[in-house]
Amino acid sequence: MTMHALQKTKQPLSFFTESVIDFNAVNFWLQKFNPLWSSNQALAKVVHKEFAADDMVSLTLQVNRHFKLGEAGQHHPIFVTVNGVRYERTYSLTQLDHQHVLLSVKKVEAGKVSTWLTEQAKAGDILEFGIPFGDMTVPMDKPLVLLAAGSGITPMYSLLKSLNQNNQLNAQPIQLMYWVKHYEDAAFKAIFEQWAEINPNFSVQIFYTQEAEHDARLNEAHAAEIANLAESTVFACGPSGFSGKAEALFAQTAQVFKSEAFSMSLAQTDDIGFVNVTLMQSNKVVSIPKGQSILVGLEQQNIKPEHGCRMGICNKCVCKKAEGTTRNLVNGAQHAEPGNLLKLCVNSAQTDLIIDL
Repeated sequence: MTMHALQKTKQPLSFFTESVIDFNAVNFWLQKFNPLWSSNQALAKVVHKEFAADDMVSLTLQVNRHFKLGEAGQHHPIFVTVNGVRYERTYSLTQLDHQHVLLSVKKVEAGKVSTWLTEQAKAGDILEFGIPFGDMTVPMDKPLVLLAAGSGITPMYSLLKSLNQNNQLNAQPIQLMYWVKHYEDAAFKAIFEQWAEINPNFSVQIFYTQEAEHDARLNEAHAAEIANLAESTVFACGPSGFSGKAEALFAQTAQVFKSEAFSMSLAQTDDIGFVNVTLMQSNKVVSIPKGQSILVGLEQQNIKPEHGCRMGICNKCVCKKAEGTTRNLVNGAQHAEPGNLLKLCVNSAQTDLIIDL
């Protein structure tokens, strides 16, 4: 029997997929029949929209077969087109069932994507997703402390909902501490309180920092309230100033500490002047302002490094620094060591730089 006779006959769909090179054309025609159909894209359709809190919406999304949900607490890159420009941002998702997820978004001042999602997105709109990432996933063998501020509550909600669905919310002590400005800013409040009523090991505290009788922002007193801190895992998520404060309070005292910043609140700097950045791969030298994000400075010179969240979370803009001193725009820390990995979006150049880009 010949090798030809032994070959398996290709299925029509398999033959079609392997034969067509232009997947964009394939997707174009597939989506004429169904907007969720695609040969290679993870897509979701908005099927319901409701307000979760002031300036915050929850979108129920129907996903297609290419969509891969990350672990609870991870982030998903989301691609949207606003006024003809394609943007990428990262958000946390909560699984509702095998075909639907929940996307909760808080409007950010001057935020193009968050404004579009909260104000303009409607049922029938299509979103595209990338591969989930992040290491803020739950250990099941130690007490857990969750610190959230503003929209930083969304990955915490995803994580807690997953634990509740798997009957694990009472498996270990879990403490949620959640800071918002006003009463109407508190998202998922009723759900958290309901879970606390039926799960003795779960507790929730919500702090309102801009009401007439306001609560204090995260400080040493809050850290002192936490029992068994040395044996606990602490997760913090919120604006970079909040995450930085949490790191200062808990990084050296908790058994495990992880934090993520959902929006930039830049460290104070009086940097002025310009520095030269040498790009090793093209041997090009450009001049960018001190005190400004290196990513923004390069973009202003019509250089387009790969990037994603623009907040130091996704690591897509990371490259190796061969020479020079940089300043972290979130916490003000300076780094002069050669060979370090550099996040372009949250660092500024303090001296002339040589980077592997």
